[in-house]
Amino acid sequence: MTWGGYILAMLGAFLFASKGIWIKLAYAYDIDASALMALRLSIATPFFVVFGILTFLRAKSKGTNTLPPIDRQPGLYIRTLLVGALGYWLASYTDFESLTTLSPQFERLILFTYPLFVILFGAMFFKQPFRLKAVWAFAISYAGLAMVFITDLNAHGSAIVVGALWCMVSSVAFAMYLLLAKPLIKRMGPSLFTSWAMSGAAIATGTHFLLVHKISDIHMTPPLLTLVIGLAIGATVLPSYLTNFALSRISSQANAVISFINPIFTLAMSALILNQRISPSDLIGTLLVLTGVGLYIWIDQRATRREAEAQLATSKG
Repeated sequence: MTWGGYILAMLGAFLFASKGIWIKLAYAYDIDASALMALRLSIATPFFVVFGILTFLRAKSKGTNTLPPIDRQPGLYIRTLLVGALGYWLASYTDFESLTTLSPQFERLILFTYPLFVILFGAMFFKQPFRLKAVWAFAISYAGLAMVFITDLNAHGSAIVVGALWCMVSSVAFAMYLLLAKPLIKRMGPSLFTSWAMSGAAIATGTHFLLVHKISDIHMTPPLLTLVIGLAIGATVLPSYLTNFALSRISSQANAVISFINPIFTLAMSALILNQRISPSDLIGTLLVLTGVGLYIWIDQRATRREAEAQLATSKG
């Protein structure tokens, strides 16, 4: 069971890491971020919705359905739609826009700093403890980002600045999504929450697309369709479920450690598939970012374990 969980987590990390590669390849077919997002969600969302419905029906048939009824708690479901739009539309759209100028490996490094925003915003807005030692994690990670940023800026010019800002907004939006989603998932369960959150994202994405495009603006070709299916299924649906299945077999800490390989996968695929040059600055910057995020997780785990032990000692006393 444990080894199976490790393999599933590794596969999930690999498929998540491929997202930027699919997007970069699709941009070669004269499509913009909003249209590509609309196509991606039009394929991916039905899978999440069907899975949520099946989970609901299975729980009902077993007499274990404890899901909150929509007619009694409409506000809960409306909040879930909005939070889903934040995480799966705003965070995704800004990420897609960043890839019009950023390399996939730089985009992945910026996104990988979202845990640092989680602890900042958690302390600022959600009354969560702020661990001063985590400041070192910020410093190390952003030193790595600065190294890659300066290298790309010298190579590609000021367009990198715009892309980095788009990607930073994506990282911030995803961090806020995680903080806002946690209590909703606790009340609704992960399957029902995901179905509603993806529905909220689909509504927001469809509205956004229709505001800036007409359906006739999309010129679908067989190569583009193949890339969209790969992005929707291979880099969205499959890794989501693989990660969930992995979490049923291994700890969340083990899954977090395995996810460290994510930027390494992206770096390798950028070189092998997109023929992008990997500089020493890319390698050193990637190592620094991973070190910073890993340091944060280690600090957080130690503090959480001490708090749990203190609570246990208090309860026994």
